[in-house]
Amino acid sequence: MRNLFNSPTKLSHTLRLGAALVVGLLAFGGTAQAANPFELNFWLSGPRYDGNVAPCERALNVISDQFHEKEATFWNSPLVITGFSRIHETAFRPWQSDNIPRRYCSGDAMLSDGKVRKVHYSIIEDGGFAGLSQGVDWCVAGLDRNWAYNPSCKAARP
Repeated sequence: MRNLFNSPTKLSHTLRLGAALVVGLLAFGGTAQAANPFELNFWLSGPRYDGNVAPCERALNVISDQFHEKEATFWNSPLVITGFSRIHETAFRPWQSDNIPRRYCSGDAMLSDGKVRKVHYSIIEDGGFAGLSQGVDWCVAGLDRNWAYNPSCKAARP
């Protein structure tokens, strides 16, 4: 058996041969074609949103649970949300009607350290695990430690 990697000339010859083979295969391949009408209409009907998004109050338990899990797991913090107040809707489907339906809400969250902080969140139709349920995207102002929604949770609002 020959060892092709002993000499630099044999190695470069092998690499050139491999590159020529790849270029040759690509040159003789067919050109890309647009989908025919059957391909366009077969299982590609697009999203079907109903616009049935839960009211703002339904997401509060999810936010409390996820906040506690995030603080305990990632930040080693004992903070928990002890209650909510002044929960209100700030927008519903603020963009075009063919976008994913979302309900934006805001309110105050009382934390276990005695401070009241603003919470901003959205409830997203089909935004849960694998699109099987509604999802919740939230941010507690002042505790966005990884700066995902900074400044002051602005990116979590409409």
